[in-house]
Amino acid sequence: MKNKEYLKNYLIQIFITMIIFLTFFFFINTIQDKEYKKNFNYKISAILEVILEKYPDTRKDELISILNSSNNIDKEYFIEKNNQVNIKYNFIKVLILLLMNIVIIYIFVKSHLKSDREINKIIKCIENINHKNYELDINELSEDKLSILKQEIYKTSIMLKENADNSLRDKINLKNSLQDISHQLKTPLTSINIMLDNIIDNPDMDIRIRQDFIMQIKREINNITFLVSSILKLSKFEANTIIFNRKDVSIMKIINDAIKNVSNLCDLKNVNIKINNSCKNKIYCDYKWQVEAITNILKNAIEYSYEGNDVIIECDDNNLYTEIKIKDFGKGMDEEDTLNIFRRFYKGKNANNDSVGIGLSLSKKIIEKDNGIIVVESSKEIGTTFIIKYMY
Repeated sequence: MKNKEYLKNYLIQIFITMIIFLTFFFFINTIQDKEYKKNFNYKISAILEVILEKYPDTRKDELISILNSSNNIDKEYFIEKNNQVNIKYNFIKVLILLLMNIVIIYIFVKSHLKSDREINKIIKCIENINHKNYELDINELSEDKLSILKQEIYKTSIMLKENADNSLRDKINLKNSLQDISHQLKTPLTSINIMLDNIIDNPDMDIRIRQDFIMQIKREINNITFLVSSILKLSKFEANTIIFNRKDVSIMKIINDAIKNVSNLCDLKNVNIKINNSCKNKIYCDYKWQVEAITNILKNAIEYSYEGNDVIIECDDNNLYTEIKIKDFGKGMDEEDTLNIFRRFYKGKNANNDSVGIGLSLSKKIIEKDNGIIVVESSKEIGTTFIIKYMY
């Protein structure tokens, strides 16, 4: 309805403009006609002057009488006839002008109606998008401005659809994460609660048993603290809220500091870490986070190793990447474990009871953030190798 009112107002403006234009047109033609008559009379006067110069005996009033005489010269031939010709061609010009304006109005109205149809389609598309319907027929698109607008709306609808899908996926992931966290916290909290009840209900409990309960409670609290800390770190990575402080860092500095972090665990399990060959290259990364990533992988290798075994670190540089291999000669994993080992909260079949299944998932996130990749190779009772490549 608004479009029709707009079209009506626009046509009225066109007609008013045409009337004004035609008024000026006739005004100019009137001036032109007067100028023409003036020039014509001036020319006749000049001819009379020439005749009088050649024939001085002829009187001027006689010549004028001859010109005005209907018997000798038809004055309409000079003036009236030309006026008729002028009017005729003016009429033709006005007719052409009117036809031209009619054609322009027709083209405009046709184009406007087509634009109205396209705009209505675009409005319909936007309404569909608002109702979560992101389908759009791109076969109708051409190269005009409205079609370009429609293409942009199509791109926007694709982006909105992706955002909606991502939002839904994030909600599902959040739900699953909360379920996993709840499951992970439930066991240690239940264990702590039972031991505390035993301590409270038995004030005369043997001091050694009480001490054992307290040590177990402390261990469970440490596990919960590690779990919560790891979950928070992983959540920050997934939400892209961590700001990396990247710089060129020696790969050997990262490896040596990671080894220091697991030295106590090595002593407990009587496991030696050996570096077979050193890397000379530097990688562009966040030093702190990469140390944590390598530490988690070393910790996993030590936990899966048998007592008295070695964990071997091999390093190799080339023009494409720096490669680190961390090998243990322990229990190894089957194919199912190798496929899922980097999944959050996944525990391998040979995992320790204290394992929460989050360290390797966090390591993978960290390594990938610094343009690296990590894969695992393993065989039962032979050992496991983690292969890390930092691309240049």
